[in-house]
Amino acid sequence: MNYINQKEVIKRMSGRIFLNGLFKVIFLLATLFALATLGILIYRMVTQGSEYLDADFLGNFSSRFAEKAGIKAALIGSIWLMAVVAPVSLLLGIGAALYLEEYASKNKMTDFIRMNISNLAGVPSIVFGLLGLTIFVRSLALGKSVLAAGLTMSLLILPVIIVSSQEAIRAVPNELREASYGMGATKWQTILKVVLPFAIPGILTGCILALSRAVGETAPLVVIGIPVIVHFLPEGILSQFTALPMQIFDWAKRPQPEFQHVAAAGILVLLIFLIVLNSIAIFIRNKFQKRY
Repeated sequence: MNYINQKEVIKRMSGRIFLNGLFKVIFLLATLFALATLGILIYRMVTQGSEYLDADFLGNFSSRFAEKAGIKAALIGSIWLMAVVAPVSLLLGIGAALYLEEYASKNKMTDFIRMNISNLAGVPSIVFGLLGLTIFVRSLALGKSVLAAGLTMSLLILPVIIVSSQEAIRAVPNELREASYGMGATKWQTILKVVLPFAIPGILTGCILALSRAVGETAPLVVIGIPVIVHFLPEGILSQFTALPMQIFDWAKRPQPEFQHVAAAGILVLLIFLIVLNSIAIFIRNKFQKRY
């Protein structure tokens, strides 16, 4: 009897070892495929766009001629856009997550709200563009301004920030909260001194992904009517502007082959912009991880 049991155990272990090795190979191939695809895309962008990537390209406005085209207005416009999106979306998103996790009662209503926030994270971006067009551009008469576009993009990434922040806050051990209360701290003091420092790395990870999505989105800007050809710089949040994705979209759809190379140069600048933005957020996250 023991001999039969041993054979059965060995058979099961062999099956588990085989499945473990099989999934390890599958995951490795998936990773290599993703890296290879990314490498090919970057190589193509570099080979096509490097000849146009110079000081004139960064300092000129858009032009009908590829050799004179630049991204000055689009780059400055993207910076203005993120100056609106980042504070609005982070404050509202993290605040909503804190309320839902720390203050809101656990009942069917809050469960319904959480479920719908999660569903909103998967809504196509063009729907948020229509919402921004209806509310910010027409109802509030903000026009095709930095503020209207920034608020629209904030709506787009708010669900992602809320969901990721909720998960990070939920991961904080309850023992830490109870210890803080036991020392006489108030609810807000516990959140500020215990919960947020522990959850900040996870919160920032979600914020990095959300802000990166906002920088590269084009559909909401197209819907609310952000212009493509702009020969001036925004002077404030109520000024008209253009953004890097809009400029790249316009160049990519032109029939002249030269503009495909100009679009590739714009993509390289957008990638560098994203890397700088993410590096700042990662630096802050790592600083909090080392401190706490």
